[in-house]
Order: sequence, then structure tokens, then C-alpha cells
Amino acid sequence: MTPLPDLPNIDAKHWQDIDVDQLVGAGVSREPLRILVLHGSLRSRSYSRFVAEEAGRLLSAMGAEVRHFSAHGLPLPDAEDESHHKVQELRDLAIWAEGMVWVSPERHGNLTAVMKAQIDWLPLSMGGIRPTQGKTLALMQVSGGSQSFNAVNQMRVLGRWMRMLTIPNQSSVPKAFNEFDEAGRMRLSPLYLRIVDVCEELMKFTWMNRERAGYLTSRYSERVESAEEVSRRVNQRSI
Repeated sequence: MTPLPDLPNIDAKHWQDIDVDQLVGAGVSREPLRILVLHGSLRSRSYSRFVAEEAGRLLSAMGAEVRHFSAHGLPLPDAEDESHHKVQELRDLAIWAEGMVWVSPERHGNLTAVMKAQIDWLPLSMGGIRPTQGKTLALMQVSGGSQSFNAVNQMRVLGRWMRMLTIPNQSSVPKAFNEFDEAGRMRLSPLYLRIVDVCEELMKFTWMNRERAGYLTSRYSERVESAEEVSRRVNQRSI
């Protein structure tokens, strides 16, 4: 079993390592899954960042290679061009990742502008590469008031728009100011257990999707379009 030194809320008796052999075939790479975690706040004491960091710890314990992106310094979409170093950092991470976690506070009944700006800087297509298509996605939100799912519901719409495979489970942490200690670590509760569940489900879905995403997202209409483009190029050369 994986050691759990930095997860004091986890009961080792009930922890199960991901059984990769049940999820992928014999010829599929067993290199660690690559997961990118985004959060939608710039506050120094940010509950969405605390959730993102805890998700990162859990995913690492489950065997993933996890990277976080900080939106500090990321310009608003169209305020700078795509050559901005923070935009390039975000896009490189999106290409690198096999799966993502999006964690946003709920503000005015929706995800925050900080969260949306990160998503808006990720194009559907970039130089022949689709940075998000066919990749897995897990959604979480925090709020200062009562239980709500407005932010995760909107992010689910965005995940579909970005052609991602959004897992069924999700997490919403109400009255987040009650759920974290002074060090920013989440207290043990059913809300914490749900975050563990979401991370575990993301790992399983991402393993099942490894080396299958291209086939799962292959579309007849795009194959027809690609064939027509090839035909036009060949015809132009023959003129």
C-alpha cells in the first residue's frame, strides 16, 4: 500500500491503491497519470486553493504526477496576445496533462472570473493540437454560504464545450470557512470524503481513457473534412 504521510484524514485500513490492471490492457503504459489542477482565486487565504492542494496530495498518493497552475499574473483574455508567458505556461500544462481538476469558488451564482479566464485561454484547437479534447475532468467548488452546485454545473457545461470527459462525481464545499484549519488543511468530514471519492474516480476514468482518447473522440464529420482537405492539397499541386 502507498504510504500516506501527508494525509492525516485518511484511514489506512480503508485506503485502496488503484488497481491499474483492472482498468487498462497489458500493452498500455504504466507511467504515472499526468493531472493538472486549476483553481479560481487569487486570495492569500483561498479555500479553492486549499481544496486544489488537497486534491493534489490525494492524487499524488494515488499514483499521479500532479502539477498546479497559479493564475497570478495571467492576463484577461484578449488583454495580451497568446505569447504572454503565463498563457504559454497554462497551454503547455494543458497539452502535458491527461486529466484535469477545476476548483472554483462560487461568486454571484457562478464560477469566478479568475477560473473562467484560465479556461478561456485554452483554445479548442492550437496548431493542429486540441489541448483539452478527450481528456478527463473533475469538478469541485467552494462557497461561503449554503450548499450550492451553480459553479460545478457551469464548469460541467464548459467541460463539454472543451470536449472533455467530465466524470459523474463532483464536490461542493459549503461554508468553506468552517472546513479548514489555520494551516489551510481540510477538517475530516463527509465533505472531505467526497473530495477523496472524486479524486479516486478521476484516477480510474483517466486510466481507462489512457491511449483510448484518440479513438473515443474520432468523428466521422472530421474524418470527411480531413479527407477533403488532403484532396484539395493534392489537386492544387497538380495544377
